[in-house]
Amino acid sequence: MLFAFLCTDKPGHLNVRMETRPTHLEHLNKLNAEGTLKFAGPFLDDEGKPNGSLVVVEATDMAAARTLAEADPYYLAGLFEKVEVKAWNWTINKPE
Repeated sequence: MLFAFLCTDKPGHLNVRMETRPTHLEHLNKLNAEGTLKFAGPFLDDEGKPNGSLVVVEATDMAAARTLAEADPYYLAGLFEKVEVKAWNWTINKPE
C-alpha cells in the first residue's frame, strides 16, 4: 500500500533543512534502493524556497508508514511543524 507524507516545515527553519539535507537525501536514496520510496520532493513557497516535503512510500500498513516518516533525518532534526501520513491510491499516470 502507498502512503503519502505531507510535511510542513516550522517557520524560520530553512537553516535546519539545509544543514540536514545531505543526511536526508542519503536516507531517501537508501529507501529508493530498497524499492520503498516511490517519489519525493520539497514544497516551495512564493519565493521558490523549500517549506515542506511530499514523500510517497510503499509500506505494509499505517504503523510501518509512520515508522518510516519518523526515521527521516528532517523529522529527527525537528524541522517539521506537522507531518500527516495518509494512505494513497495512485490512479493516474502510475508507472507500470
